[in-house]
Amino acid sequence: MEKGKAVMGSGRRWAVDFTDNSTAPSSRDITDPPGFCCASPDQDDWTSTKQKKDAEANWKAQKAWEVAQAPFKNLLMMGFMMWMAGNTVHLFSIGITFSALWQPISALRTVGNVFEPYKDSKVDLLGPKLLFIALNLGGLALGVWKLNTLGLLPTHASDWVSSLPPAQEVEYSGGGIPLH
Repeated sequence: MEKGKAVMGSGRRWAVDFTDNSTAPSSRDITDPPGFCCASPDQDDWTSTKQKKDAEANWKAQKAWEVAQAPFKNLLMMGFMMWMAGNTVHLFSIGITFSALWQPISALRTVGNVFEPYKDSKVDLLGPKLLFIALNLGGLALGVWKLNTLGLLPTHASDWVSSLPPAQEVEYSGGGIPLH
């Protein structure tokens, strides 16, 4: 059979037999180009498996950093919404403020679950987790700041007057017209 000819009678109409059975010099006699190292197929499988694992570890590390930076976008959006809500106490501003407090708290409670898909022996998740926690604490601080600007935090002395004991009378005065 000649090289590159279709195999007839194989049942497949367009099948091509690429086996080289000719006695002419073939491509096997051509020297490898500079820098090419012909390795055994087992070694190629091992290196490709190692490369795939390294690529997967790099992908997981990159995705972990993306997840860690996601609260920053939420922080900017929440800050804009708080600015739009204003500094007066009404239903919308209170709702936005409590949303700004609840989201970071719920995110901080689930840090382990958020980074679970990216857990790998080759991926260091400490940096992304610390960034995630820091950004969520920043969001929590933003919510507390908004509570303070709305006057809902007891930060003034007048907020604690009801818990103070009544003042003692220091002086007693009396007077009037003497009756004789």
